[in-house]
Amino acid sequence: MYIHELSEWPEFRWDQAKLADLLAETRHLQGRLLGRMEGLGFGLREEATLQTLTQDVTKSSEIEGEKLDSAQVRSSIARRLGMDIGAALQIDRNVEGLVEVMLDAVRHYDSPLTAERLFGWHAALFPTGRSRMQRITVGGWRIAASGPMQIVSGPYGRDRVHFEAPAYDRLEREMARFLDWFNAPPATDPVIKSAMAHFWFVTVHPFDDGNGRIARAIADMMLARAERSPQRFYSMSAQIQGERKAYYDTLEECQKGELDITRWIAWYLNCLKNAIGASEEMLESVLAKARFWKAHAEESFHERQRLMINRLLDGFEGKLTSSKWATLAKCSQDTALRDISDLLQRQILAKEEGGGRSTSYQLRIPE
Repeated sequence: MYIHELSEWPEFRWDQAKLADLLAETRHLQGRLLGRMEGLGFGLREEATLQTLTQDVTKSSEIEGEKLDSAQVRSSIARRLGMDIGAALQIDRNVEGLVEVMLDAVRHYDSPLTAERLFGWHAALFPTGRSRMQRITVGGWRIAASGPMQIVSGPYGRDRVHFEAPAYDRLEREMARFLDWFNAPPATDPVIKSAMAHFWFVTVHPFDDGNGRIARAIADMMLARAERSPQRFYSMSAQIQGERKAYYDTLEECQKGELDITRWIAWYLNCLKNAIGASEEMLESVLAKARFWKAHAEESFHERQRLMINRLLDGFEGKLTSSKWATLAKCSQDTALRDISDLLQRQILAKEEGGGRSTSYQLRIPE
């Protein structure tokens, strides 16, 4: 029997005493991070928000097995935030869609969550009306033709059903009840409510696809309400991606259990605590970027150099070689080498040791 088949569903319970210390610690870390960010200037907070949302969008897709171009994601978010990060990129529709959803959730966190708003999010995620090759119901709850909504793993013929969601004919009632609860003033700490919202939504699984991404957007929306801030300085999606197996195992165990969801809430709070801890790396990256541009404020860089320096400052994946420079900056190999040689001369770039067949370069960050 699944949790949604229990007669008292969805009257969730949890052990407040078991969660009290963990909740207090998580809230303390949350408050301390927000305090630190308030101490920074507006520009640095915007840059931190840009980095966090970029990570949130890319990692939320990775959880579902889809890898987005992080440069496209960053460019799309920056444009919506009114930030100038250099040359605009051509952005895929699926990237634009997920960015729209995440930004609407956190920037308008105090607006009611309605069925129409969820339908808009869903339509943004699937602009072609298809999930990969399969046509799906877009901008509406799943229908009878979709068949049972099951979470399945394993090869065909030896597949394993991990969970089956409520039947389609229950969705109107289930989602009306969920939305009434979500929009009501919180009867418990909003961080606990964020954990409950995530669990409740993925258990109902109202759409043909995209339920995980929308559940994480809903949870982020409630966390923004908890902090009374549209700016994000940590990424729950990135942390969930890092703890993906535990995420799915805990969901499955609780969806097959009783209405006491203490274990799920405890897992969620620990994940949130770890996400806040991981934000230290993001904050150091933002401060390093600010130090770099402050140290070189009097120097001139042409557009290709500025583009590539920012790519390095934003966390370049792999090693930077002249061929990668030429590809990303859309220039010839000779031009890339001239750009790099100029920065080496000015001691802005340095050659990495043990280059092997291809020489690679790294940025010198001022102390």
